[in-house]
Amino acid sequence: MADVAREANVSGQTVSRVSNGRDNVDPDTRERVLEAMRKLGYRPNSAARALRSGRFHSIGVITFTLSSFGNMRTLDAIAIAAADAGYSITLIPVPHPTQGEISVAFGRLSEEAVDGVIIIVEAHLLDENDVALPADLPVVIVDSTAGDRYPVVDTDQAHGARLATEHLLDLGHRTVWHIAGPERSYSATHRREAWEATLREHGADVPPVLVGDWSSESGHELGLELARNPDVTAIFAANDQMALGLLRALHESGRAVPAEVSVVGFDDMEESRSFWPPLTTVRQFFGEVGRRSVEALLYEVESGERDDSTLVATELVVRDSSAAPPA
Repeated sequence: MADVAREANVSGQTVSRVSNGRDNVDPDTRERVLEAMRKLGYRPNSAARALRSGRFHSIGVITFTLSSFGNMRTLDAIAIAAADAGYSITLIPVPHPTQGEISVAFGRLSEEAVDGVIIIVEAHLLDENDVALPADLPVVIVDSTAGDRYPVVDTDQAHGARLATEHLLDLGHRTVWHIAGPERSYSATHRREAWEATLREHGADVPPVLVGDWSSESGHELGLELARNPDVTAIFAANDQMALGLLRALHESGRAVPAEVSVVGFDDMEESRSFWPPLTTVRQFFGEVGRRSVEALLYEVESGERDDSTLVATELVVRDSSAAPPA
């Protein structure tokens, strides 16, 4: 830094301001300092900066699975938002969404010098008292519950499921069958509960729930079962991938979509508009969830105060897989 200051004919404090991105430097002076840095091959030492400021400009991310469409889209948005704020991310995948695995992941992050942690875990576990999380590290939860201990950023799962169910009822279907996600999933539980509550509020029968595992294979297997029942005219699948398998099962069974059976999914993955027929679904804004989770974490990192929990809205996207029931 002293060499750069001599080359640019400025003080060491001015070099420090430029290297830390401060805006209280004259533009011509800034350019002269940057040119001296380039000429001398100077790069700020992030470790030394962290020792001075107490900040590492790094965010830890713990996630249960990298194969989930929603998790990958959320993680992508987190990485972009973190980079825009001048932060890197350290990713720790956990093989199973259990209390023990989350505690081990936090143990690993405690060795990695991060300023805070975002957890994308998709399970009912962070509201339980036996998850050991460091008390002095800012934490934001995505797609789970945490009582009042941490801010939560999530899609409004219940509203989305209500939109899907009411759409099918408004078309004239007497009831709506449901292929749910895994029982351990926080999102799946909220979608299933909202589906059931909506049916009851409209005086419709509540059919037995069929439980899948988010995969198109499980949607296909359960779809074959539903296709054999002539009373089934409307099905709400808890994600688009299971809806894809369901559409295949209905086609194979000779049940026309939507002439005989209407199908609605959840997620609005990019491929859903290319399903046959194009899928009516509930759009989640994963980018907004990722961006707001980074904002909530950095707010606590920089201010020491905890942000409020946030629900990101959903919206119904009507395409060609839903219609009035057969006369």
